[in-house]
Amino acid sequence: MTIADVSRVETVDDAGTSFVMDEDAFRAFYERTARGVWMYLARVTGDRQQADDLLQESFYRFLRAAATYSSETHRRNSLYRIATNLARDARRRSLIRAPFSLAGNDIERVPAGDEAGATERSADFTRAMSHLKPRERAMLWLAYAEGASHREIADALGLRPASLKAMLFRARRKLAGLLGRAPEGSER
Repeated sequence: MTIADVSRVETVDDAGTSFVMDEDAFRAFYERTARGVWMYLARVTGDRQQADDLLQESFYRFLRAAATYSSETHRRNSLYRIATNLARDARRRSLIRAPFSLAGNDIERVPAGDEAGATERSADFTRAMSHLKPRERAMLWLAYAEGASHREIADALGLRPASLKAMLFRARRKLAGLLGRAPEGSER
């Protein structure tokens, strides 16, 4: 969906309501959030093409919701919640069609200096992440790549904030085990 499509949709939608964001506000919000949401979706799904599709659908549904937000954080959390739900739905559909596999679809990171060690660590990390459950990948990505607070992660993933800290700890410990490292502050 392009910005021109958004302005066409903005004037009249199926329900006859108008959107809360104007084109400039949406463009600015998109530029601030699209890359992070795409990286989140790519890591959670393990598929770049699916992340592209889900990113587009996430922003479309975000606009269609026409909700009023109390802050930029609330708006961002809502977008991540939509993206998370779409990723879950896509995973459920893929489980029905065929067993879930990341073979051949691993997310690749190209290191800046094309260093062999960085490439190997990136491949190890990608393999380790692919062995985690989608919710564990999502929690870790939001916490450490996006820098989201526990409350923001809980809101985005539909979890209780009280249980998130323990779940995040277990996911981090599991990832560290897959990488062959002991996480900071834990005994093995």
